[in-house]
Amino acid sequence: MLNRLTRWLQAPPEAKASRAQGAIALYVAGRAVWTPRDYGALAREGFQKNAIVHRAVRLVSEAAASLPLVLMGDGRELPSHPLLSLLARPNAREGGQRFLESLYGHLMVSGNAYVEAVSLDGAPHELHCLRPDRMRVVPDADGWPAAYEYAVGTQAVRFPIRDEGLAPILHLTLFHPADDHYGLSPMEAAATALDIHNAAGSWNKALLDNAARPSGALVVGGATLTDAQFDRLKGELETNYQGAGNAGRPLLLEGGLDWKPLSLSPKDMDFVEAKAAAAREIALAFGVPPLLLGLPGDSTHANYAEANRAFYRQTVIPLVKRTSEALAHWLAPAYRDALQLEPDLDAIEALADERESLWRRVSAAAFLSDDENSDSPLSGNADRPPPQPRQQFAWRVAASEPLWC
Repeated sequence: MLNRLTRWLQAPPEAKASRAQGAIALYVAGRAVWTPRDYGALAREGFQKNAIVHRAVRLVSEAAASLPLVLMGDGRELPSHPLLSLLARPNAREGGQRFLESLYGHLMVSGNAYVEAVSLDGAPHELHCLRPDRMRVVPDADGWPAAYEYAVGTQAVRFPIRDEGLAPILHLTLFHPADDHYGLSPMEAAATALDIHNAAGSWNKALLDNAARPSGALVVGGATLTDAQFDRLKGELETNYQGAGNAGRPLLLEGGLDWKPLSLSPKDMDFVEAKAAAAREIALAFGVPPLLLGLPGDSTHANYAEANRAFYRQTVIPLVKRTSEALAHWLAPAYRDALQLEPDLDAIEALADERESLWRRVSAAAFLSDDENSDSPLSGNADRPPPQPRQQFAWRVAASEPLWC
């Protein structure tokens, strides 16, 4: 008797046999699912699937790659040099602009970019941009990089780091406060906003596929459905009430069925505002003004021009200066010259108004002689070649006021 009573107290509660009623469940808040912080996941979920990230990466990489570079040596501009020819045609497959677009694109997506130099008799003949997810830094016993290992499938090539001459690999990184060897991608900093933006888009797509209505459950009022009745009811719902073509179609219920919504309405969730806020965070991480990405804001002509100037001043120019300095420092030992690569700021159309204002102040400067003023672009002597080095007058004006140059 005691064993029977014990088994009765420990027995599980009775469960209904209805498969329809079994669909009713209690949902509580769970953990968020985030995109892994690795190159493959960020490239797939960000650049390949998110329009904001895709446009931001292309906008930065294309603007930076289109900015001409000026080679300086011994305090003067070098109009022709083997280094300029190499950058103009890095390899047989790519031109200079496409090569630089890949370089800046890897920096934006991964935070790292790798360039391999193919040398002949100590002189670089080709430059190749390598995929960051295939490259690995091999540290020595002290933690300093000793070599780079590039792996494709089961094959791997190791590039040892040499102290003299041209190094075979140039490793460009963005600042990472917690890593000694690898850089931090802007996409990783914006990964939370990226996941929110993608999840909002997926939710809206699923909502349209389900007749633009929130999910719910059909509750049976006391009766138990047979398997045949359950299968028929499920088939009618999938055939007649799911899909964008059935949006707004009324649901006909019979036999004591009742519809219970289980999720919040789009108004309550406010996905439009959530997507807009997430998109602005993504643009902020990449340093792109939201106006240039077509996001809601002050879309006047004056605001667009100012946003374009801010984009070049705060994002493109610092990125190009840092990259060109690294390229010159890496390739200069092969030519045994003290070379510097600098972006040609005069070629930026977005800064044309600032450049014109600068030359107007130069032309109106009382401390310049007539010969010096005649070299100004506003003097009408358009046939005269520009002075060397570039902008030799600007520093006098900039001595009392910081300018973009």
